[in-house]
Amino acid sequence: MRHVKFRKKSIAHPQIPTTALPDIIFILLFFFMVTTVPRKTAIKVVQQLPKAEQMRKLERKSLISYIYIGKPQQVEKFGTEPRIQVNDVFITPNEIERFVQQEKSKLSRVERDQLIIALKIDEEAKMGLVTAVQNQLRAAGARRIMYTTVKKDVSLP
Repeated sequence: MRHVKFRKKSIAHPQIPTTALPDIIFILLFFFMVTTVPRKTAIKVVQQLPKAEQMRKLERKSLISYIYIGKPQQVEKFGTEPRIQVNDVFITPNEIERFVQQEKSKLSRVERDQLIIALKIDEEAKMGLVTAVQNQLRAAGARRIMYTTVKKDVSLP
């Protein structure tokens, strides 16, 4: 009887197939793009903005917080007097300081002084309410205030 020695085959280490990896990444990217919805504020006040001839567009919209002033759209629920809206709620002028502090707390410590408060004021709003908002913004330390307008059509004579 003859003994035959068999050589051991080298153990093959199976590799993880990476050919489908780009497809998987694009599927995940597409999934998150479709399912993620940017949060938008539901404007609950009438907005007919004043017109201006000269405007400037801001680049960093992440530093902007909006305050809307105008008559409520749901007159039967909120009345006809102009109201102040921040995010999705109505507030009084006395609550503006707290709103500014909340908005600043969302930013990094370096960006807190760069916060811009954008006022979207209906052109029919009463100046007394606007002045009260401005005074509260001043008390809250909001130094950068922007008034939102729409472009005025300037026709040549």
